[in-house]
Amino acid sequence: MKSFLQFIGLALLLLLGTAWVLDVSYTQIYASAKDRWKMEYVLNAPPQDYDVVILGTSRANNHFVPELFKKYGLNTFNFGMSGSHLFEDALLLQLLLEQKNHIKYVLLEADLNLSNEKRDEGTTARFLPYLHSNSSVAAHYQNEAEFPYWYYIPFYRYTAYESQIGLRELIKTAVHEPTTSLTNQGYYPLPIHKKGNMKNDYSPLKPLRNRYYDQIKKVCAHHHIQLITVMTPVCENVKGMDYFQKVKSLYPEIYNCENFVEDDRYFSSCGHLNDAGARLFTQKIIDEFFPKK
Repeated sequence: MKSFLQFIGLALLLLLGTAWVLDVSYTQIYASAKDRWKMEYVLNAPPQDYDVVILGTSRANNHFVPELFKKYGLNTFNFGMSGSHLFEDALLLQLLLEQKNHIKYVLLEADLNLSNEKRDEGTTARFLPYLHSNSSVAAHYQNEAEFPYWYYIPFYRYTAYESQIGLRELIKTAVHEPTTSLTNQGYYPLPIHKKGNMKNDYSPLKPLRNRYYDQIKKVCAHHHIQLITVMTPVCENVKGMDYFQKVKSLYPEIYNCENFVEDDRYFSSCGHLNDAGARLFTQKIIDEFFPKK
């Protein structure tokens, strides 16, 4: 019996030791990555002077074209992330400033994402390799129920999110294989002639007094950054359009730009403009809100 217990103890020690070695190895590779995803680019790329930083969900990622800002002398990067929420936007802005980036304007898409304060699972995975190396990332996630497992159990976070930060992603990161996330200064254009779902119902949604949006406002005010918050277009066949009026009532400073683009030929799906629509929308945003150099 004693020999058996000794065997079990040694096996557990070996398992923990292997998990620790794997955890350290994965973390070190991700620690210097800057070719694939926006959060690692923020953490590892040299600081820049940005005229405009764009934040938001896919409705920012697919709707704002930095190339058009550049024509007006505005150095711009689109940090919008598909699937993300204001939870992640608040953290990304904090990291941008901690990495000594200088920012004049934050252009924030805040509309449908005001209806929740949740984190996004897929985006969460991209931040997890930095839990031990970046105190701001750890602090932002420390109240999540899974945080003790991510933080204290070696290699757990890499197995729990294997499809996002497991072996396959590690290899691509190690060989510096780029993604489309950072091309076009972060903008991801959607096809003009391919249509997705062109119906939607926002009736169940209710905008909240969102603590992460309020956090973004406080950070911008503290750092003397001009915050421009906008609601972006949706297709014609939408129920519950009074949602946008509810947002405006809750946050009067948010600009309702939902009607800047109305023709469905400019949409790839009901909530996302195609490339032609994005360029039309971006030009209207520039004309409306940004002084010409």
